Amino acid sequence: MSTIGFLGLGIMGSPMAVNLAKAGHTVLGWNRSPGKADALIAAGGREAASVAGAVADADVVITMVPASPQVEALAYGPDGIVANARRGALLIDMSSITPQTSVDLARNAAQKGLRVLDAPVSGGEAGAVEGVLSIMVGGERADFDAARPILEALGTTLVHCGPHGSGQTVKAANQLIVAVNIQAVAEAVVFLEKSGVDLAAALDVLGGGLAGSTVLTRKQDNFLRRAYDPGFRLELHHKDMGIVTDAARTVGAPLPVGAAAAQLIASAVARGDGALDHSALLRGVELLSGYGRER
Repeated sequence: MSTIGFLGLGIMGSPMAVNLAKAGHTVLGWNRSPGKADALIAAGGREAASVAGAVADADVVITMVPASPQVEALAYGPDGIVANARRGALLIDMSSITPQTSVDLARNAAQKGLRVLDAPVSGGEAGAVEGVLSIMVGGERADFDAARPILEALGTTLVHCGPHGSGQTVKAANQLIVAVNIQAVAEAVVFLEKSGVDLAAALDVLGGGLAGSTVLTRKQDNFLRRAYDPGFRLELHHKDMGIVTDAARTVGAPLPVGAAAAQLIASAVARGDGALDHSALLRGVELLSGYGRER
């Protein structure tokens, strides 16, 4: 069992930290805003008063925050991870950030004797709660092997994707696929309803065929009930689409459908839906379909 400093107890981070504590690890959790550690404490973990306090005695440090600026804020500076974690500790960044940020972090942390993995996840809040996340990892293979007992408490699909930054590149591709899939399902929902078909029955049968997907399975209830409590916020998916669009431009990979999905997500955020679950892309399709006049 390891001593783990877990930084970021939000929608995803809190259940992940809880699962690590339940697996028998000693978990010290920290969150920028207070009052987020109750679930971790109930599971046997402890709350740290600072980043430095969370990481000073940790074998493993895990970060799970929204974007590159937050990762850099945690990593650098006199109160950050690099300055306060003990030499030889393993830093696992499980946030979704740019591949270049991960590469830079690994290089800078290595100068202080820290090992680094980029290990973003897919599966949303439900996957985090159930401990069945898919985890895509970049970094040294030996560090991935060392991290496996930690990662096994969090997910069921653990894949070493290559050198530093590779995990983030695969996560960017994941977010591209998820965005297009959600938009396609949202369009199908409106098409089915306008055609007078029983939506629940239609989604059940579609889920059992080639059109079936994890998106359809996980988000079916959201679409049926128009329930948009955030499992993954649109504003975060907007950030991720910026990452994949920029990375694809850099390597010369066209994203014609992905670009359209990115614009639809940007439109949803601009309308004020950024704090809703990304299944709320359905609201944009409803607007385009004149639902406001029909209902």
